[in-house]
Amino acid sequence: MILCRCFFFALLLFHGNAWLFAQEHDQHVILISLDGYRYDYTDRFNPPHISHLVNEGVSAKGMIRVFPTKTFPNHYSIATGMKPAKNGLVDNTFFDPERGQVYKIHDRAVVQDGSWYGGMPIWSLAEKNGIRAASYFFVGSEADIAGIRPSYYYEYDGKVDNLTRINQVLDWLALPESERPRLITIYFSDMDDVGHRYGPDNDEKLREAILKLDAELGTLFDGIKKFDLNINIILVSDHGMTNITQESLIDIKEIMDGIPANYYNNGALAHVHLDDPSDERKVWKRLRRKEGDFKIVDPFSRQYYGKKGNYSDRVGDFLIIPKLGHYLVEPSGFIKYQNRAAMFKSSTFGEHGFHPDFADMHAIFYASGPALKDRMIIDAFENTHVYPLVCTLLGLPVPKGIDGKLSVLEGILKKD
Repeated sequence: MILCRCFFFALLLFHGNAWLFAQEHDQHVILISLDGYRYDYTDRFNPPHISHLVNEGVSAKGMIRVFPTKTFPNHYSIATGMKPAKNGLVDNTFFDPERGQVYKIHDRAVVQDGSWYGGMPIWSLAEKNGIRAASYFFVGSEADIAGIRPSYYYEYDGKVDNLTRINQVLDWLALPESERPRLITIYFSDMDDVGHRYGPDNDEKLREAILKLDAELGTLFDGIKKFDLNINIILVSDHGMTNITQESLIDIKEIMDGIPANYYNNGALAHVHLDDPSDERKVWKRLRRKEGDFKIVDPFSRQYYGKKGNYSDRVGDFLIIPKLGHYLVEPSGFIKYQNRAAMFKSSTFGEHGFHPDFADMHAIFYASGPALKDRMIIDAFENTHVYPLVCTLLGLPVPKGIDGKLSVLEGILKKD
């Protein structure tokens, strides 16, 4: 009788966890980021290989970005399941008062210094749990975060062409099981590049870029089919894009003239750090009197960084936020955009970084694979929820204290 009961409960346990067991030992995940790929580009341009992935797998109506809608904060929020004030990457450029240093995405020494980064990136979690990971240019992957890097990674070099990156992914998949990564992240900048140059409404230039990128992704998708492996593809982007004209540029030096504070970054937001915190009320009033095509805001209001985290001091005392379609620049920026207009023969260009509520900033989420449901459309969701999904696909424990929730995307998983 006891043996029968044990067998019965063992059978229940097996059936209840069979899918998770299969995932833990069999499933692979390739997380692909298409920088600057706006939520509406697929419907507008019908790239065949991406469209096939959309039609056959799971697609979201959009993916909501964290604030600010910049490349580094959003990639790292996807990688950690945490919002910027909690994981440390609060912008592409920011000041850390405790360190007395500025983080800039073009400073290679800083970008590769793991002490700047919080949270547990998905590749670090995988490696910590005995799963090999690989990355070809994903934000944070070249830093020794908590002393861990992916088994295979590359230092960022935008000159490396897409097919070289893709061929490396296929080479990784061809490795013996003991050496093969089950998590691969890969990054492409094409749509961000063309969006910045010509704006998101230049159909001719966007179509040309997206069809080329799509053909290259087709090489990857076709190559993946040749492996007898359970491979799940997740295709995301970090932000959208909106139109900016030269007439909509705002001189940030004029705003900050006579203000006893320093500012860091510009564009869609600037971080203001007071010289003397006791001046907060006085400076607030002075800056508010200058408002026009921009506003001065509390960085931890619900609309912006929200709840404070471990790295809140990096955000600053105030934010300068231009209206959508306006952009903060230093005096040299006026010349920069004038030169860009002449070079690319366009008076309109594209930028991002604005509040995630603006539809122009929305990104994509498409997914397809043996562990994912077919032909399913879901509502837009915040990008931090991708992290626990990837954890579950790989059979990894979901860390406590993250912002992402498995319950948001659990419904796209097959249960048998």
